[in-house]
Amino acid sequence: MAEKTRELIVETALRLFRERGFEATTMRAIAAEAGVSVGNAYYYFTSKEQLIQAYYDRAQAEHEAACREVLAVERSFAGRLGGVLRAWVRISEPYHEFAVKFFKHAAEPSNPLSPFSAESAPARESAIAIYREVVDGSTDRMDSELRAELPELLWLLSMGVVLFWVHDTSPGCERTYRLIDCTVPLVDRLVGLSHLPGIRGVARDFIEVVRELRV
Repeated sequence: MAEKTRELIVETALRLFRERGFEATTMRAIAAEAGVSVGNAYYYFTSKEQLIQAYYDRAQAEHEAACREVLAVERSFAGRLGGVLRAWVRISEPYHEFAVKFFKHAAEPSNPLSPFSAESAPARESAIAIYREVVDGSTDRMDSELRAELPELLWLLSMGVVLFWVHDTSPGCERTYRLIDCTVPLVDRLVGLSHLPGIRGVARDFIEVVRELRV
């Protein structure tokens, strides 16, 4: 019963966020639409921001499930990466209108709703874990140090895809799919060259820059 109530509140909140916008939607309005008391709504979620974090967690779980098939059968790095990115666009389609309205909040570096915030760490780490599966399950050769750093770099790439998707007004977000289809072969080519003697040094220098910026 408790889980059903929690899910009802999340569903109601996401619908109201889509219809009215994040700022205009109050916890009182969410409770009223869900048919629960305000106190009960606050029992499950202390703020609207926590409801967005619940959306992040749900979207991440849906993405993980959508990736299972391609990760189970595909062994090439490009196939795995492209499949995972395309799966994200596919499962996110129902939330596109909401994301357009909500993005200004998530884009603020100090906002807890930012995908880079401490509050978003669980969803972020789960997302990086998917890209770790992409790399670990690939049979392609690549530099060993780059392989260790690649999951987080691929997650950053996915954030670029998200940004493009938010502003994509093409039917069925076909331009975002085209971006993925054009970008993945380039990434695949660079990763594939990383183990070669003439390129390995450049790859290692790039990794050092990434590590320094992370600190």
